[in-house]
Amino acid sequence: MADTRIAAEPRTEFGKGAARRTRRAGKVPAVLYGHGTDPVHLSFDTVEFAAVLRENGRNALLTITGLEGQPPMALAKSIVRDPIKGFFEHVDLVLVRRGEKVQVDVRLVLMGDAASGTLVFQNEDTLTIEADATDIPEEIPVVIEDAEIGTQINAGDIRLPDGAVLVTDTDILVVNVTEAPTEEAMEEEIDAEGAGVEEDASEDEAAETGESSEAASGDGSGEGAEASSSDADES
Repeated sequence: MADTRIAAEPRTEFGKGAARRTRRAGKVPAVLYGHGTDPVHLSFDTVEFAAVLRENGRNALLTITGLEGQPPMALAKSIVRDPIKGFFEHVDLVLVRRGEKVQVDVRLVLMGDAASGTLVFQNEDTLTIEADATDIPEEIPVVIEDAEIGTQINAGDIRLPDGAVLVTDTDILVVNVTEAPTEEAMEEEIDAEGAGVEEDASEDEAAETGESSEAASGDGSGEGAEASSSDADES
């Protein structure tokens, strides 16, 4: 993966209030640290940073310009986005050097079509690998072409790019190929679920009817007792 240059500006204000002002100005607040250096607070243009991620992926190797000294290289360790509006809240960057090994999560992509009559479950979306900081793959293909029912692919079965080492547990199940349900089986399941709903509704109606009867019986008994008491008083 080639490194991507991105311009940054140093930040002199810190804290939540300062971060909000940075975001209102159309920038992403970030901090750069690693290799025993003091943290460097900076910001990126929001549009430019979003374009870098879109075009190069989450593991893009960044060469950061606009700071004092030699432009450092870094990887995004954490990218925090607002869960509702989706804007970038904050980015943590870690310094890397050429030839350095780093651990990263790389996206898995299923390649090909499984055999007819099968249903493919992908249990894991990423694998954690160790790779050269300047040679991180954008994605890792998982071939499922003509996979039969019962096929299971564990993390250790997946071929990694040259130079990469698997960090994820080798026994983690990544892909499971099962038999696809038939149309008849799906209809039977729907019918069974519908029958359960009707049965529950009937029980609720019976309960409501019972409560109404008890209420009516209770009201009648009360009236009779009051009438008898009244007659006794009058006599």
